[in-house]
Amino acid sequence: MFTGIVEELGAVVCRHESPDAARLGIRGRLVASDATAGDSIAVNGVCLTVVDLDGPVFTADVIGETLRRSSLGPALVGDRVNLERAAKLGDRLGGHLVQGHVDATGTVLARTPSAGSGEWELVRIGVPGRLTRYLVEKGSITVDGVSLTVIDVADEEFTIGLIPTTRELTTLGLRRGGDLVNLEVDVIAKHVERLIAPHLRPFGDSGGDNVGEEAR
Repeated sequence: MFTGIVEELGAVVCRHESPDAARLGIRGRLVASDATAGDSIAVNGVCLTVVDLDGPVFTADVIGETLRRSSLGPALVGDRVNLERAAKLGDRLGGHLVQGHVDATGTVLARTPSAGSGEWELVRIGVPGRLTRYLVEKGSITVDGVSLTVIDVADEEFTIGLIPTTRELTTLGLRRGGDLVNLEVDVIAKHVERLIAPHLRPFGDSGGDNVGEEAR
């Protein structure tokens, strides 16, 4: 489990392909400083397991499912990545509950400097339509492993704001129009939907309430 507070901006230093998988070597001096084999580290919001360590570089295996669903699929040597170690019980929850399980990739649509100083930016991101139901104004979304607040939501896009610190210390400061970003929606919303789904009447049902008696 993570909180979406990036600890370090690292880099992919090597990549070895195998059938339907890849092994990545990632440099992250801080996150590797106390890591051991088997530890979890979020890389651009993807929870990966440390396989081996060599000083500030750790290696991790990425299976085909993750390569297809996240931006680690097209990741190249030299790409910068957001890094966060798994949270410990008792740590401050600076962001929100993040699993490191990417739901899909989104696309940066536009970046707009704030009026006046231009110190912060509005960033509009395209999102698969199936995920927008989990996004709410002032709710949380994880973008490339960064916990952010949703400013507004449209049919297949949402807007976030980036303060100078986030732009300087994470990959989001490097993203431009057309770039892919990893998205993880609120896991609590997904579980709630799954639990209540059997009790919801179809929209338009003349039975009255959308919630069945047995769910009350």
